[in-house]
Amino acid sequence: MKPAARAVLEAEPRSIAPVCSAFLKLGVMSFGGPIAHIGYLRAEFVQRRAWLDDAAFADLVALCQFLPGPASSQVVFAIGMRRAGLAGALAASACFTLPSAVLMIAFALGMQAVAGDAVAGWLHGLKLAAVPVVADAVWSMGRRLCTDTARVVLALLAALALVFMPGAWTQVALIAAGGCAGWLLYRKRIPVATETIAPGRHRAAAAALLVFGLLLVALPVAARESGLFAVQQADAFYRAGALVFGGGHVVLPLLRAELVPPGWLTDDQFLAGYGAAQAVPGPLFTFAAYLGTVINAGPRAWLGGLGCLLAIFLPAWLLVGGALPFWQRLRSRAWAQAGLRGANAAVVGVLLAALHDPILPEGVRSWPDALAAAAALALLLTRKVPVWAVVALLAAAGQWVL
Repeated sequence: MKPAARAVLEAEPRSIAPVCSAFLKLGVMSFGGPIAHIGYLRAEFVQRRAWLDDAAFADLVALCQFLPGPASSQVVFAIGMRRAGLAGALAASACFTLPSAVLMIAFALGMQAVAGDAVAGWLHGLKLAAVPVVADAVWSMGRRLCTDTARVVLALLAALALVFMPGAWTQVALIAAGGCAGWLLYRKRIPVATETIAPGRHRAAAAALLVFGLLLVALPVAARESGLFAVQQADAFYRAGALVFGGGHVVLPLLRAELVPPGWLTDDQFLAGYGAAQAVPGPLFTFAAYLGTVINAGPRAWLGGLGCLLAIFLPAWLLVGGALPFWQRLRSRAWAQAGLRGANAAVVGVLLAALHDPILPEGVRSWPDALAAAAALALLLTRKVPVWAVVALLAAAGQWVL
């Protein structure tokens, strides 16, 4: 076993105070999405603090990109675990996530308090902002994940299937089908490596993976049988967090399919929150805090926001904690890498279908809207303007120009 790999897998428990201060700072300043977050994390913990070296950091990033869930938030959890055990992992996640979660809950409460024509303009701007943001995500992910004809075809077939058969379970089925197609297409093209399992807390890791699977199966049954709204919310957000491959933007179609058709909130509310989530620091998954606050309207709506936030992040924590000791063996398996290629291609198709409906129809309602969205997309594609600035510009344009 290489020293770097062993360093990734073995925790070195220390005080959690430095963990809290470091990740709270990053939670306040980390704009730019998951790729930018990875850069911030490397600069802070490899270059500045030397908590781990480049090889160990790269191994963590590889693991978190392999698993479903928000990759940058999973790297945060893994670094916290390596530094200060489970307490450090939870502290790191809380400090990195709460600044943007608080902002998103405040936005939801403000939207409820100030309704009507006073906010209609900038809400339209926020919905319009979702168009270039998601289009940029589709383009960037497509270039990275669909690098041959077979994967381009898989992505387009997934998008077409969702256009004609929309729904949360259709998305799940398409991602699974993409994984199977990837296994068939690529399993013989990937070189086989041999690795041994590093020593570690395998029983605790296996228990975490077991809990992950049990919740994924049991929550839908509990939601259906109990009829309790809180359990239904937990099921929707946990399932979305457990099935997101390819980046935080993919949570958009998964959550919309769970929340909008049942009438828990409107497309206007959903897309306005998604637009606002682009303008705050930290992980995009804090969009769940906004959604939970909106669908639990009332004096304690913020508690619903925190509950939905916990539900969407819980699968990522269980997966990282459970996968770390087994990662070296899993990553060497050709079948796993092949399946992931196909699943990622299907994810691009899922996001493309979301761009087609509801994002374009809800956001673009006139020629000025289309021109503004095209100009914003051009700014994003050049990478010269940060996402939060583009969102702020379109929100202002919605209020004063469009």
